[in-house]
Amino acid sequence: MSAKIFIDGQAGTTGLGIAQRLAAIPAISLVTLDEANRKSPEARAAAMAEADLTVLCLPDDAAREAVAMAPKGVRILDASTAHRTAPGWVYGFPELAPGQARAIAEAQFVANPGCYATGAIALLAPLIGAGVLSADMPVSINAVSGYSGGGKAMIAEHERDGGPAFELYALGLKHKHIPEIMACAGLTQRPLFVPSVGHFAQGMLVSIPLGLGGRQAETLRETLAAHYAGCRYVRVAPELWQDNLRPDALNGTNLLEIFVAAHQEAGHAVLIARLDNLGKGASGAAVQNIRLMLGMKDE
Repeated sequence: MSAKIFIDGQAGTTGLGIAQRLAAIPAISLVTLDEANRKSPEARAAAMAEADLTVLCLPDDAAREAVAMAPKGVRILDASTAHRTAPGWVYGFPELAPGQARAIAEAQFVANPGCYATGAIALLAPLIGAGVLSADMPVSINAVSGYSGGGKAMIAEHERDGGPAFELYALGLKHKHIPEIMACAGLTQRPLFVPSVGHFAQGMLVSIPLGLGGRQAETLRETLAAHYAGCRYVRVAPELWQDNLRPDALNGTNLLEIFVAAHQEAGHAVLIARLDNLGKGASGAAVQNIRLMLGMKDE
């Protein structure tokens, strides 16, 4: 018997990505609405009631409205920013901590992580949790993403002739991923986060420069490796990294790779996470969470 999934907002980038990935899973079928009913509250509520799980791929306000109108007992995975730090919602990063995957599997409400946040949290949470880094330390996070995650206007800008080669953005320093980075990484001081977009469709690098302050760079790498030992989708490089890194090497996968680069004598290190912004940073992570919530074996 197949499980039924309703994707509310399937026409967007993340919704389409989730639907494409789910199409490869025979045990899952989609509950769909025709164009005339796509925005009908009554039709959407009926689809939620019919489905075993509803996935929200909506703007934040619309996601909150969808949760408010959902029939009692409906299970929801929200891909928006709306509920990532909300009480009663489980954060959908299974590798975050022991027991996180089980919490996702048993939850009624799960918030799918943001793409940048996934990289930053993957780097910081194990180190802060182990006491290798202090929760109140000043943190700078630099990141570059492919333009596919920026919405229709950004995609059109980059795909026209003569589109921009590179852009810094969110220079008001209030990017919407900051609250979830703080909450899930364990930071008590607001990080300085500078995101950017390159002239490539998919892929992401998130980097965090550190002063070693007497720490050994190998301790950083070993702590991260121990935390993610046995994880299928998160891999830590087996030695300190000294080569170049491309942001698009993991495109089309649900993988996240972690690297530690260092100059021990200078007391400098850089933590780096690489992922597909549409994979582990969005649709791939959503499908991983869907499998957990449905009790399906990951294949």
